[in-house]
Amino acid sequence: MKEQNKIPVSKVERASKFMKAGVKVGGNYIKHYAKKVISGDETDKADLNENNAKAIYGSLSELKGSALKVAQMMAMDKNLLPTAYQNQFAMAQYSAPPLSYPLVVKTFQKYFGKSPVQMFDKFSQSALNAASIGQVHEAYANGNRLAVKIQYPGVAESVSSDLRIAKPLAAKLFGLSNAEVSQYMGEVEEKLLEETDYDLELKRSQEITAACAHIENVIFPNYHPEFSCKRILTMDWMPGAHLKEFLQQNPSQEVKNKIGQALWDFYDFQIHSLQQVHADPHPGNFLMQMNGDLGIIDFGCVKVIPDKFYQAYFSLLAKDLVKNDEILEKLLFDLEFLFPEDTPDEKRFFSDIFREMIQLLGKPFHFEEFDFSDSQYFNQIYDLGERIKNMKEIRKSRTARGSRHGLYINRTYFGLYNLLHDLKAKINTKTLSKLALIA
Repeated sequence: MKEQNKIPVSKVERASKFMKAGVKVGGNYIKHYAKKVISGDETDKADLNENNAKAIYGSLSELKGSALKVAQMMAMDKNLLPTAYQNQFAMAQYSAPPLSYPLVVKTFQKYFGKSPVQMFDKFSQSALNAASIGQVHEAYANGNRLAVKIQYPGVAESVSSDLRIAKPLAAKLFGLSNAEVSQYMGEVEEKLLEETDYDLELKRSQEITAACAHIENVIFPNYHPEFSCKRILTMDWMPGAHLKEFLQQNPSQEVKNKIGQALWDFYDFQIHSLQQVHADPHPGNFLMQMNGDLGIIDFGCVKVIPDKFYQAYFSLLAKDLVKNDEILEKLLFDLEFLFPEDTPDEKRFFSDIFREMIQLLGKPFHFEEFDFSDSQYFNQIYDLGERIKNMKEIRKSRTARGSRHGLYINRTYFGLYNLLHDLKAKINTKTLSKLALIA
């Protein structure tokens, strides 16, 4: 993969990249509609999406940072994006264009006053993985094989300005209301600023991995503070393959179920015992082994769950709660799905929509065992998402619906469900949970 020798750092340079992407998208729309007028062909929308996705990903991958991270997040939401966007933006998970070695050396010199070869016995000049915020190099020290994550220059400083520039593009491309975009970007900005602080990530990584060390078939790397700082994080090298490569090895369903159970138990324990969660469940953060062990890396994105939100949110998942209108309505108000200023028609409309959503997304919690290979179940989720996205009442709502705390919790469960679906895993859904509210 071609390396980058420079990342645009100034606001003007970065804004011009967004503008360049916008111009390309505009040109693609002109070509699309011109072709439709001339030929009367209505079937080339897929080509338009493909061209737009390539144009946008090309610009964002050069910028790195928060805009590329948002693209990665959107690729996980199979309801939000057409397939062409999903495929392109998913590359941000671990296949973005890497930085050249001289820029890596410059980062080490800035924070340690030494080059990588002065600090390690051996250091790979080429990145083995490159994502939205940083890239990973292989190194050796004292006989240990290490993974060294290096943050791209200027990423932390450009988070807020990048998201401000990206807001109108996101609203236009993905049909989001201004209220939805503002709430979405506000929560994302807070988490992204945390993700660029590798000192915080080191602390959280050590704390959460220690708390979760007892979970069966889950393994974590050891971290090395002596080789880490605010923009560089070093840990033991983890064996295993990312999901796509793992599945290409044709593991048995028994092994896939074992890994799926480990995934569920890991998230179940964090959410219900720690009330904080690894909130970035994309395939690039997991390494799977043929013996059924699951390696978990990258604790940069951790969502701490407030008590009030936790109680209301997980009360919704109780099996028969949707049948109790009075309790359900109170919880919907608590979670900001409903508002006092809603008209009777609005209250009825949104209550019905969220009731259907809760029944569907809470279904795995209502059984001792759940089969995530069930394509019919996932098609129901995608169909509901598509219907909601196209409802004019949702698009024209005066305010975003749902507490901002739900953004990363919903994203976590959606990512978890999709990983389990890709594994076709059948799992016990009540192994570790202490939540008494779920019958």
